[in-house]
Amino acid sequence: MAKNEVATTDKKFELVTLTGELAEAIAEEMDGLGSIPFERAKIPSGGGLAFELPGETEDEPVMSTELTGVILHHHPVNAYWAEQYSGGNEQPDCSSYDGKQGVERETGEIHDCSKCPHNQFGSAGAGKACKNIHRCYILQESNPVPIILALPPTSLKYIRDYIGKRILLKGLRCYDAVTKITLKKEKSADGITYSRAAFTFVSKLTDEQKAEAKAMAENVKAMAGNIPEVDEADYNAGAAVDASEFQNVDGDANLPFN
Repeated sequence: MAKNEVATTDKKFELVTLTGELAEAIAEEMDGLGSIPFERAKIPSGGGLAFELPGETEDEPVMSTELTGVILHHHPVNAYWAEQYSGGNEQPDCSSYDGKQGVERETGEIHDCSKCPHNQFGSAGAGKACKNIHRCYILQESNPVPIILALPPTSLKYIRDYIGKRILLKGLRCYDAVTKITLKKEKSADGITYSRAAFTFVSKLTDEQKAEAKAMAENVKAMAGNIPEVDEADYNAGAAVDASEFQNVDGDANLPFN
């Protein structure tokens, strides 16, 4: 097998997308109600190794040590609160859907995130006053509605390395492959234990599935713009680690890999 050739597995991933009869049924039944909301996967605090996934009811989440599926879309999200964030539906004073341009909630003024003083290390102790996360939309097996996973800054190096080395250099896109995400326990320089994501390539989709996944990815990109920039699940992604731990992750962001 050539170095960059990707092996497939005997077990076919059961890809289900919002197309055909299912799309027609959703359009009819959800008329006047809006679209089906994406559910959330949560990374635990304190170094926990199990994701909290949505269950049959909101009071009965499912704990799982892995999250496997197709990453249809992913993008950075920034949010800044002038006062300390207190949770709930409190909207940020400035937010950015793409991590590049921030928009002030009250004035509509646009800021360059790379130059914004709130997005610089040292603006909040050793860290940043602006909250940086990376949002992933994952299509699980036999489920046509993606689940959202918000990655904290401590996981950004690992998703960057995975996409660069295990996906792009294999001639693939994220929506061409099945990815398994697990959690690893780490400890900060200050002794705080936290969880960070680890990514494993499972298999590539069939050519037919790739076409379906690509079309679904385009739909998700269009829908993602209507999702609030940051909610409580995003803000609380992972553990409350000293932001100075993020410098080695964020500081080399312009490099292709480490």
